[in-house]
Amino acid sequence: MKVVLEHLTKRFPSRNKKDKTEVVAVNDMSFEIPDGKLVGLLGPSGCGKSTVLNLICGLETPTEGRILFGEDDVTGLPPERRGVGLVFQNYALYPHLTVRQNILFPLQNLRGEQKLDKELMEEKALAAAKLVQIEQLMERKPSEMSGGQQQRVAIARALVKTPRVLLLDEPLSNLDARLRLQTREEIRRIQRETGVTTVFVTHDQEEAMSISDIIVVMKEGVLQQTGRPQEVYNDPANLFVAKFLGTPPINVFDGEVRGGTLYVGPDAVMELAGVADRPVTVGIRPEAFRVRDDGPLRCALETVEVMGRDTTIVSTHSALQGVSIRSVISAEYAEGVSGGEVRFYLKCAKVHLFDPESGERIRFTDAKAL
Repeated sequence: MKVVLEHLTKRFPSRNKKDKTEVVAVNDMSFEIPDGKLVGLLGPSGCGKSTVLNLICGLETPTEGRILFGEDDVTGLPPERRGVGLVFQNYALYPHLTVRQNILFPLQNLRGEQKLDKELMEEKALAAAKLVQIEQLMERKPSEMSGGQQQRVAIARALVKTPRVLLLDEPLSNLDARLRLQTREEIRRIQRETGVTTVFVTHDQEEAMSISDIIVVMKEGVLQQTGRPQEVYNDPANLFVAKFLGTPPINVFDGEVRGGTLYVGPDAVMELAGVADRPVTVGIRPEAFRVRDDGPLRCALETVEVMGRDTTIVSTHSALQGVSIRSVISAEYAEGVSGGEVRFYLKCAKVHLFDPESGERIRFTDAKAL
């Protein structure tokens, strides 16, 4: 089921008695979720991503704009008529009911033509349990299960009605690191097997990038960029997107373009084409750095962190915006790094320029590392 948001805006009344200015949670957002895809809604806490989810499922009504499921305008429909399955952050299971009863609950509340006989409901509940691999736990209650198992019950309950759209609101935030990894792989497997259009809300960029077909990056209610995860990472629209995506995060410097050459502080690091002389903000991905004895970017070495296959070199530079530079290189190239200075040359494709005032991307037509 294709989902289309058209100029979606949601404003809430202010709770400040002195300042009556409305709070804009979602601001003129438009994007399309293709049929059968898993889309990650990504952004920092308070950016409006959960509000978007609530608008899609009908728990909130938009101030302006439309929501379409396929060709159907569902903007004014109540949640129970939209055909959505919703999985909450805190699972929201009924503690006094067994797994079987929790999964059956949505089916037992169907009325009219949708009402099912008991045998068919049992078949659907068992099929949903098998899909999330908890069929052997059907008689347990939530208190007798781990967090990951409870999450699977919540997903089974959302899927049992065969929803047109599945909505997941930060479903992994209550799990430990190992279980988060396992459960996100399970969510991806389930989504592929069912083919249901899925919206996955998270503030964890690693989660979103690992399982999403498409990511939607938000900031303060405004859509910043959409696209395939790796495409957005490689080609960020602005400094916010560049800084939000990536672990370790992008390294940001004050720079300047003069006579077709990019300077980071006093160091001339690249030749550029297509950028006029001007001050710039320079974003350099951690994997862009290559150690070389005569490298043009001269940094003060702080420490070398060996992480098995890769090594992180921690250093500083006079033009750096931040505490330290984190550059990730292959362990074999870090063996000779020592002393007070480390020098790098840069992979041009991993270097991005931004306007120092607006943060918008400044594109160059060609580049050559010095």
